[in-house]
Amino acid sequence: MTADDLRETSAALAGRALELPELGQAGTVAAYVSVGSEPGTRALLDALHARGVRVLLPALLPDNDLDWGPYEGEASLARVQHGGRMALFEPAGERLGPDAVTTADAVLLPGLAVDARGMRLGRGGGSYDRVLARLERAGAHPALVVLLYDAEVVGHVPEEQHDRPVHAVVTPSGVRRFVREP
Repeated sequence: MTADDLRETSAALAGRALELPELGQAGTVAAYVSVGSEPGTRALLDALHARGVRVLLPALLPDNDLDWGPYEGEASLARVQHGGRMALFEPAGERLGPDAVTTADAVLLPGLAVDARGMRLGRGGGSYDRVLARLERAGAHPALVVLLYDAEVVGHVPEEQHDRPVHAVVTPSGVRRFVREP
């Protein structure tokens, strides 16, 4: 994709995501700053922040768990290189601890794909598997939303016992919700 394509896709993704009642009514949203070829999140982060939503962003810990800090605009981000892996944009200020995510009304998750059941395929580091397990242990039930390109919504992804389905996937062309079994 060209730089213009990425900007247009980011704007479309933000628009679709902001239409979600789960984000429109949220006081706190745990999100992330996209990197590389991931669908862009900056427009969405800025729109949520402008609405007065408390936005929490992850900071990768040495054990691949995630700490959280507030997003206060682009100036509140620091580019952090994690060893030989890609650099991430993380909150530069105060750290709130790994349990801060349990206060979120919605959690935006990165992924490589989501299937027809709402199962998310991550990058394999386990950071967000830990987040989902932490939410479950705390009895927290935020809306779980994955941001993807249209072609990344697929028929089936591999699933492991610890994997949990998400509630919705947002792509530049729309939103798809997944039915929960009781």
